[in-house]
Amino acid sequence: MLIDSIFSISNSDQFEQIALDIFRFQAKNCNPYAQFIKNLGVSPEKIDCLAKIPYLPISFFKTHKIVSTAIDPVRIFTSSGTTGQQQSRHYVTDLSLYEKSFNLAFEQFYGNPGDFCILALLPSYMEREGSSLIYMVDSLLSQSKHPASGYFLHNHQELYEQLIALKNARQQTILIGVTYALLDFLEKYQIDFPELIIMETGGMKGKRKEMVREELHAVLKQGFGVPAIHSEYGMTELLSQAYSLGEGIFECPQWMKIVLRDTNDPLSLVHGNQTGGINIIDLANINSCAFIATQDLGRVYSNGTFEVLGRFDNADIRGCNLLIQ
Repeated sequence: MLIDSIFSISNSDQFEQIALDIFRFQAKNCNPYAQFIKNLGVSPEKIDCLAKIPYLPISFFKTHKIVSTAIDPVRIFTSSGTTGQQQSRHYVTDLSLYEKSFNLAFEQFYGNPGDFCILALLPSYMEREGSSLIYMVDSLLSQSKHPASGYFLHNHQELYEQLIALKNARQQTILIGVTYALLDFLEKYQIDFPELIIMETGGMKGKRKEMVREELHAVLKQGFGVPAIHSEYGMTELLSQAYSLGEGIFECPQWMKIVLRDTNDPLSLVHGNQTGGINIIDLANINSCAFIATQDLGRVYSNGTFEVLGRFDNADIRGCNLLIQ
């Protein structure tokens, strides 16, 4: 079964074959994607390699119902945004795909969530409904066996005291935080906890001035006393995430891939150590669209890792790890 094969990919040939199978399925069953392909003058039958697959602009998730199945959605994830902005809506028909994706990715990059105390400082996500990040963190918290695992809204003193206790207990700890909230915490509290994993999810959410990654990570490293800042790159329209274990270099799980498009010709891909628009293949997105052209700029390296360098413009900044450079 196609779904079963997504999470057992072991090489690039296998990835390409499954991606082509999913493309053919979605070109037939996802009406907005099918119409987009038709308007490009592309014949799905002639798509015989990964490089020829068209990428749906991510803005379509704001204006269309992007689904590839007649099954009713069990959850609708929505993007954050200021009042009056149109939100992206991701109609999820099978939550087990999302759960398997984020659980396997977490295990790949960090190990068993049960071994960690997981703390979450995500006020802007908690204060609205429909966040896919909160859904993921809820699941990870439920798997953590540490009694101190949980959310912190604006109770920074309690978070500080908990971090001190965890440091003294030599407990493996992950603090997942939205960027502005981590900076807010550091305005009052500093800690030297080198073993702590700080995972910033990006975004100032209009609360602070945007910062370049190097400046931001320098502040966070000094404030928490850690050697590196980890990051998560995900978004409402995806069911998979890439992770950076430091220096802003991200790695994808085996069922996700980043390719770059020419900034002047969105239908052409660029290769080598060049800058381009980030296109994402997320094979877990089998029931919506697995081939998405984002508004992010990036650089992909020969080993498949990548950097996020910014956005095409400063409008409608939202999502995870969208830092201006």
